[in-house]
Amino acid sequence: MQISVIGAGSWGTSFARLTANNGHSTYLWVRREGKAEKLTETRENRQYLPGYRLPEENLTVSSSLSRAVNHAEILFFAVPSFAMREIARRANGYLDGTNVHLVNLAKGLEAETFNTMSEVLAEEIESAKIFTLSGPSHAEEVAAGDPTAVVLAGDTGPGSTIQKGLSTDSFRIYLSSDLKGVEYCGAIKNIVAVATGVAQGLGFGDNTTGTLIARGLAEMVRFGNSLGATKETFFGLAGVGDLVATCTSEHSRNRRFGVRLGKGEKSEDIMEEMEMVAEGVHAAKIVHSLAEERDIAVPITNSLYRVIYEGSSPSREVSKLMSREFKVEKV
Repeated sequence: MQISVIGAGSWGTSFARLTANNGHSTYLWVRREGKAEKLTETRENRQYLPGYRLPEENLTVSSSLSRAVNHAEILFFAVPSFAMREIARRANGYLDGTNVHLVNLAKGLEAETFNTMSEVLAEEIESAKIFTLSGPSHAEEVAAGDPTAVVLAGDTGPGSTIQKGLSTDSFRIYLSSDLKGVEYCGAIKNIVAVATGVAQGLGFGDNTTGTLIARGLAEMVRFGNSLGATKETFFGLAGVGDLVATCTSEHSRNRRFGVRLGKGEKSEDIMEEMEMVAEGVHAAKIVHSLAEERDIAVPITNSLYRVIYEGSSPSREVSKLMSREFKVEKV
């Protein structure tokens, strides 16, 4: 396969490394020319994926978006959600009508439109088959060769070709036709991970973490169902699988952001210092607004929104959550 990965953060770098090591001719697109030259020379992304060498064969690092686009049968977009539209629009300018497959690797929603990333790609690049790859897939662990399973959502016909071509003995791909459901899973699990981090920053233990994961899953299902997603999707790899991994892992940027919030740091200060995006911070604002518009109950998201964007204290929000009216448990 001819593959291009657009974006050289930790996941983009790890994914390009995976495909190249699997024998596929791979381009890794980097925004800045100087960084592309450095990665080519050192064969290591010391900023985002230190300690993992980029293969000499099958992997070309370039800052030329036109070269990356023209190279590809499959374009993987590994850019933050807020940059997806701009990069997709630029990429479309280099497409020559070829029916290229697009795969979104981001886990977020667009703030201005509430669109999923597949919807953004569809609006900017017409006549393309569009997929999303999601699931518990920390970049560092994929690079280390830890057994990992993910889900590729979209048209399962051409999806099966990607599935067979990219799966390895340590990276297994499942298929799903519930594209929106998989994308909503990816966005909302990040919100719950930030909230779980807040609880851990406040000094709470495993009981609280388990409670937030379980009730966060219920929130994910409720939100997704209201917007047409399939309930079963939320109990699969993109849902509960990624939710548990993101809420509990030291690799999770979203959990780490929440821990710092729980310890009293201001959200704007944390965002300024973080090198990589914590998507749950942006998603909390988007999901809060959309849920309010559609009258969907998302109490964890609403509490996190108030902490990040309205200056409410984490302790106050915990008290609010624990004093809500009594209910029968439903998922």
